[in-house]
Amino acid sequence: MSNKTAIVIGAGIVGLATARALAVKGYKVTVIERNTKAVGASIRNFGMVWPVGQPTGKLYERAMRSRAIWKAIADASDIWYDECGSMHLAYHEDEWTVLNELQDAFKNAGRSSTLVTPEAIQSKYQYINNNNLIGGLYSPAEMIVNPRKAIPAVALFLAEKYRVEFVWEVAISSIQGNKVFYGDKYSVADIIFVCSGADFETLYPDYFKQLPITKCKLQMMKYSLQNNSDRIGTAVCGGLSLIHYNSFKEAKSLYLLKQRFENELQEYVSNGIHVMVSQNDDGDLIVGDTHEYGHTFDPFDKHHLNKLIEAYLSEICVINSWQQTETWHGIYPKMTDGSTEIFLKVAENIFILNGIGGAGMTLSFGLAEEIIDNM
Repeated sequence: MSNKTAIVIGAGIVGLATARALAVKGYKVTVIERNTKAVGASIRNFGMVWPVGQPTGKLYERAMRSRAIWKAIADASDIWYDECGSMHLAYHEDEWTVLNELQDAFKNAGRSSTLVTPEAIQSKYQYINNNNLIGGLYSPAEMIVNPRKAIPAVALFLAEKYRVEFVWEVAISSIQGNKVFYGDKYSVADIIFVCSGADFETLYPDYFKQLPITKCKLQMMKYSLQNNSDRIGTAVCGGLSLIHYNSFKEAKSLYLLKQRFENELQEYVSNGIHVMVSQNDDGDLIVGDTHEYGHTFDPFDKHHLNKLIEAYLSEICVINSWQQTETWHGIYPKMTDGSTEIFLKVAENIFILNGIGGAGMTLSFGLAEEIIDNM
């Protein structure tokens, strides 16, 4: 057992994943979070652990490793999860062509997926709109958690299993050498990880300015069902999602689909809208989302963008009994040069781990494990 100590700044999913990886290696870990609980992008998402969106190779393997860790933690701590997979729907011939190409590409890569007929979809999924439906591509790899419950539950699990100490309501003012300062006090550790999302800009503004990085604001909504015991049965995606994820670029005809969307759904494309639905353990339906990039955002959500999402949602799901109960937005850092994460050594014992974009729930556990294993 190592007697080394570590401090992790930030109790979102990246911070929790880093704390876990360090604790597994024998570090005595302290997580410092400026809020009373995690309140950022880590709890403001679909709760989707989403391997299907990652390209074949390192990132897909990382996603599958993250999924395995999520499941192991959930099984050990009674965190709810649903291995419901994902259904990607085609209502136009060009969408169906892309799904067929993806099926071939996934099969060649040893990834599991299945093309599904409208009849099979209708018999199994009561809330998928069967009007004009040509078919779907089902992937079994995707898993849903409820991030509002799962993120604090993972913190509790780490505290109980690995004796990770969590310090809440403490804002870090600076890091100097092996000391983390908060006000006129400080803590000392052998290794320090800054995992505070876009907020690392306040600790290291010069590094932030030099990085090819921006921020992304996404708008989301929650709906309830008239009968909250009903299940939609899988995570549901419309055709717009096909132009959002890098794994779908393997489809040779994707550029033609993107051209049609740019011509026919220009406002959707320009606002980064693609429409997906997940369902949590309370029966709530989480729907989104938009993607607005920049460094400063209007704090007020745009109602017309939510109406665009809802209009498209009505084309892929039967929503006449759905009632909207919440709207919100989240903000996360996003690399602009195609990089999939930030891992910077800013001093001998100080590291920044960040910039996973919108894939934190999918990639964080695997990424943190890889980094700590290789240190």
